[in-house]
Parts: sequence; structure tokens; C-alpha cells
Amino acid sequence: MAKNLVIVESPTKAKTISKFLSKEYQVESSFGHVRDLPKSKLGVDVDHNYVPDYVVPPRAKKVVTNLKTIAKKADLIYFATDEDREGEAISWHLAELLDTPEEKIKRIVFHEITETAIHEALKNPRGIDQHLVDAQQARRILDRLVGYELSPFLWKKVARGLSAGRVQSVAVRLLVEREREIQAFKPKEFWTIDALFSDPGDKSIEFEAKLSAIDGKPISKFTIKNERAAQEITDALKDAAYAVEAVDRKEMTKSPLPPFTTSTLQQEANRRLGFSAKQTMVLAQQLYEGVELGSGGPVGLITYMRTDSVNLASKFLSEAATYIASTFGQPYSSGPRGYRGKSKLAQEAHEAIRPTSVTNSPAHVKPYLDSRQFKLYQLIWQRAVASQMTEAKIDTTGIDISAAQTPYTFRATGSVIKFDGYLKVYPTATKENVLPPVKAHDAVELKKLDSNQHFTQPPARYSEAALVKTLEEYGIGRPSTYAPTIATIQERGYVEKVDRRLKPTDLAMVVNDLLVKHFPEIVDFEFTANLEDGFDKIAEGKKEWQKMLNDFYPSFHKQLEEKEETVSRDSVLSVREIGTDPKTHKPVFARMGRFGPFVQLGSKDDVEKPKFASLQKGQSIATITLQEALILLQLPRTLGADAEGNEITASVGRFGPYVKVGKKYVSIKNDDPYTITLERALELIAEAKDTQANKEIKTFAGSPIKVLNGRYGPYLTNGELNAKIPKDVKPESLTLQECEEIIKTTGKKPGMRRRGKK
Repeated sequence: MAKNLVIVESPTKAKTISKFLSKEYQVESSFGHVRDLPKSKLGVDVDHNYVPDYVVPPRAKKVVTNLKTIAKKADLIYFATDEDREGEAISWHLAELLDTPEEKIKRIVFHEITETAIHEALKNPRGIDQHLVDAQQARRILDRLVGYELSPFLWKKVARGLSAGRVQSVAVRLLVEREREIQAFKPKEFWTIDALFSDPGDKSIEFEAKLSAIDGKPISKFTIKNERAAQEITDALKDAAYAVEAVDRKEMTKSPLPPFTTSTLQQEANRRLGFSAKQTMVLAQQLYEGVELGSGGPVGLITYMRTDSVNLASKFLSEAATYIASTFGQPYSSGPRGYRGKSKLAQEAHEAIRPTSVTNSPAHVKPYLDSRQFKLYQLIWQRAVASQMTEAKIDTTGIDISAAQTPYTFRATGSVIKFDGYLKVYPTATKENVLPPVKAHDAVELKKLDSNQHFTQPPARYSEAALVKTLEEYGIGRPSTYAPTIATIQERGYVEKVDRRLKPTDLAMVVNDLLVKHFPEIVDFEFTANLEDGFDKIAEGKKEWQKMLNDFYPSFHKQLEEKEETVSRDSVLSVREIGTDPKTHKPVFARMGRFGPFVQLGSKDDVEKPKFASLQKGQSIATITLQEALILLQLPRTLGADAEGNEITASVGRFGPYVKVGKKYVSIKNDDPYTITLERALELIAEAKDTQANKEIKTFAGSPIKVLNGRYGPYLTNGELNAKIPKDVKPESLTLQECEEIIKTTGKKPGMRRRGKK
């Protein structure tokens, strides 16, 4: 029997570690957090030093019972959870629940799941770091206080189901402010003069150049403001003779980038691979915890993926130098190269994200990974290896070309990679452009001259990569929070993705304006960053966690109570008047409601009830035009009548577009309610009737029980409870008594589905 118990968070991690340990060790998983604040109440005693009321969630009870049984028999218990604050807190909660004597508890940490790292960790155990635990508790409790108290305020003033949080609200503010910049943007015209030249000695060699100076002074973007100014320049240049005024040749070196931190990995995976921050972290977790590499069992392929550090272990540095020299040649090996992190946050692990073994090349592991795992692993491997390679050397050339008898000078630029260095492993967008070997005073021939109109572009919406970078620059959030924050603001309807960019919804605009006006601290960048610094000080033992909470909560709670009384729903849900309907002469408004943004024809003071229509995807309160609003207000459309004389209409409801006949609604997800014809509507209504008829397998006179066909096969219902029909029973053969018995023993309320293990 095993003498020692090792507890980790995930079964995959447990499986990988098990193969490195003898039979004296039993490795078990806690399946994540085993205690948390309750979902049904605040769970924090704000009147008595913010004591948290932790509970074991239902899904963890069986796991905890099992761990308690095993722990009683173990001589020593090793907590091997992740080395960040979250992992430290899981270990602490386990220690509290297992109620084990302190002398039996050992805490071990490691950056990678390899045999060497695990055995080294076992040789150097420590106690649970209470400062790290307190930092995690402070974050969890503060986030609970903000979310649990501010979210109901939003339900009353805006719409039910909304949420607010420290980091997510700041992220939404960034997106909203960028969207407002885009909406307010006014394009500005400018022109460029572009030329195509050739070498008279070899006319097949052509190269491009741009007008760069007038009277020897560099031109700016807006020097040529309009077509008239551009035309004057091209008229002066058409018949001019051209010669090389100067040639500028330089060798430029391009240094490799540091290995990945959590933030830079999320950014680069988003840019290069199109992965969301959440996808990246899920895949990285899989690579860290272990992947089956053939018969050898699971192998941890990368180091811990939540880190702010760009340091690399000396063992990896020496292995990388040897690998690079033997694989690519000595000129490609830079020797050990260190990096300094720019982040002031560095609170998590102490090493960058890298492969656990440089010899596990992407080609070697590819057969064992799925396509997404492979792409991410290849990116991590390339970046880490490239960081230890020599600089790329690039020859750059600039050619100035003057037009005789005019004040105008053109500039051509080119570059050629002289030595690829690290680019051999980690290619970047380094475009080569070869220029002819001309020298000063050489004549060149003008082949083509164009004046091109341009307009300035509005700032781009944030991509996930850009948002992570900005949050990090402001000092907001930590490696473990970027991905869940971005996922949450999308899930809550504050953000939608348009062309892989994050666009705030009208709901985000309304909620952000409410928070900025009435709770400015919650969405203040500096204030939020200072809170993060406070968590860091708690982790370092320089600050008491209860004091930090007390510095924030009383004033926040008082402010919230005041706003409950003084802020009205009408003042929050601002209304924009779009114009006047030319037919009815009634005003048309765009506004936010409990079920989302909509347009309204007429006002509540009119004798006739106002008409409403929801905005469609891609439309917003701030930009919708009168013409677009009037099209929306065409609904509900009367299409005609069926054979029985029942009116048929088409419209859009909370659950999408539909046609209505009498009191029955039929979904028309694949048809447009603005253009659907009566004939098509009748087809869909007939199909729905057939589906309904086929749904009923059997009914019983005088009883509400029915035998029905469902999405997952035949089932029984009595209107209140549903029950699956056993596989060996023919649905049509069931008697009323048999149905009653099945419902009595296995019936469940509709919508109650068993949740699988995570």
C-alpha cells in the first residue's frame, strides 16, 4: 500500500506524474477547486472582518470524501497543485478540509511536469504560503463583493441577468471608448505620388518609389491635400529627367523576441493562429499537464503556462545551445541569452513558457497531437528556441531620385536578408525587396507616374491580442485573468466578434455609461491597477488582506445604497430621436429595453399605442438611420390568410423571426420576415403541422400522459414530468399503467439534465 498521498488539480496531471513515482506514492486529483463562496448568498461577513463562508460545491463532495479516506491512511500528504496563487489556495482549502496534522503536510511546486522536476520538488518541500493564499482570498472576496452587490443594481436599472466586475467592466470600457472614437471619426483626404522606375542599362529591372521631399524638405502625410495639388505635381514631373541623387546602404540587425509569457502567448496565438485567449489557455493546459507520446505514456510538453517571467532555466539554455549548433550550425547559436521582463506584474511562476525538452521538436511530436495542439506547441517551441539564436542581418538600401528642373525627390527602399539567424526558426513578416545596383548620378527612366487618393482610417477595434496587451500595459488583471475576462464579456452579451475584432454591443454602451457616471472608481484604469498592486503586496506579506478590503468596501457599499435611491431607470436608458416618419408624422426613437435595443414609432402620450421593433445584428442605437428604422417597423407584416381565413403575419420576437397563424407561432430561422411570401409561409406552417402530428406516438383518453418523439428519441410526459422510455420497450406498445409507473420512478422536470464531470 502507498505510504504517501500526492494531490493535484486534474486527472491528466495526476496520470502524468504517476509514471514518475514509485508505488510508495498514490497520486489523486481534486478536480479543481474543492471549496468556494456559496452561489446562493454573498458568503462574506462584512461586519466581522470579511470572514468568508466557504462551502464544498455539490460536484466536489464525492471527491472530498474520497480524499479524506485516503488521507487518513497516508503517512505524508504532498500538495502538488499549480505554483500560482490559485494553486496555493487549492492546497490550503484541501489542508483545511482534510484536517491533517501540520507535520504530515508538504507543499511541492514545479515549473514543468518532468521526472527530474518532480523528484527535485519532492526533495525540496515547503509549507503552504499563507501570503499567496491571502492574496487569492482577497481577490476572490473583493470580486464577490463588487459582483454580488453591483449586478443586482444593473438588473433593476438596465436588464436582468447582467453582471459587473472589476476587470471585466474596465475591459468593456476600453472597447466602448474605442467604438466611440470610431463613430466620431471624420475621414481626412490625402494624396501620394507613386512612380515606377527602371534601370536604363537593364530595363527589365523595375522598382517602385514614392515622392518623399519637396525642396529638400520631407513631406508629411497631408502635404498633398487634394486632387488639384496632386495634379500640379504630376504635370511638373511628366517630362522631367530623373537621376540618382544618393544611395544609402546599411546593415541592420534584427534581434529575436523573448520567450513567451502568458500575455504574449495569447497575443501571438491570436494574431498568427486565430485562437481566442480562452482557446490558447485550454490548449496550453493540455500541453503542460501531459500528452500521450506513443507507448511512453503522457509527457508534459511545456512549462507552466501562467507566468509573467521571460527567464529561462540554465538547463534549457545549455540544451538549446547544443541543439541549435548541431541542427543549424554554430553561426546560429548565440550562447545563453537572457531577457529582462518589461512587466511590473511578475507574480506567478518564475520561468517563461518553453518546451520541457528542446529535442521534442514539432516534427517529433506532431503524430501525437491534434491540429490545434500542434500549432500552439510549434509556436511555443519556435519562439523559445529562436530566443537563443543569433540576430538576423539585413542589408537595407535607400535610393533618392531627383527630377531635374523641379523641387521634387523620390525615395525607393529595399532590403535583403544577408543572414537569417533566428528567422530560420521563427519567421516574421520580413519582406525582401531587391533594388538595382545603381550609384549617385546614374540616370533612371520613369516608366509610370500615378497620383493616388487616400483617406485616413478610423482606429481599429480591439482584437483579443490587442486587448490583452492593453490590459497588461495598464497593469490590469494577471496571467490567470485575461482569458476568462474576455470570455465573460462575450458570454454576457457585452461584446460580439465582427471579423475577429471585439465590438461592444448597445448593452455595453449603456452599462459602461452608467458605471462611468455613477461608479467611476470601478471602471477607473489607475484604481483597478492599484488594486492589483495591493494583491501583489499581500502576496509579498507587505499588506493585510482584510485591511485592503476595508479600505474599499464601506465607501463602495454606501455609494451603492445612495445610487439605488437616486438613479432612475429612465435616466439610464437614454433615448435617441432618429427623425420623423413621413407617413404618420410621428417621431421615431432608438433606445435600450429589458430585452435589448429597439426602435419605437410614436410616444407613450399618443392616443395610438407606440409600435416597436428590435434592432437586427450589426445595428446599433448610435448609428441606425431613419430609413433603416422604418424598414424594421414594417413588422409585423400581414401576408394574407390560410384556407380557413386565419390571418398570417410575419415578425421577429425574442427567439428570432416567425410567422403566426391564429395563436400558433412557427419559427422561420432560414427565411427573412421582411420578404417572406404568403406561399412560403403556408409551406412552413404545413411542415410544422406534420412535425407536430409525427411527434405524438400515442395518447390516452382522459389522461394528460403522452408518448412523444423528441430530439433524443421517444419519451413520456404528463405535462409536468418527462421520462425516458427504456430501450427494450416499444413506445407504441405502452399501456397507460406502464407509463404512469415509468414517470413515477424516473420522471424529471423538463430542462433538468445531468451535468457530466468536467
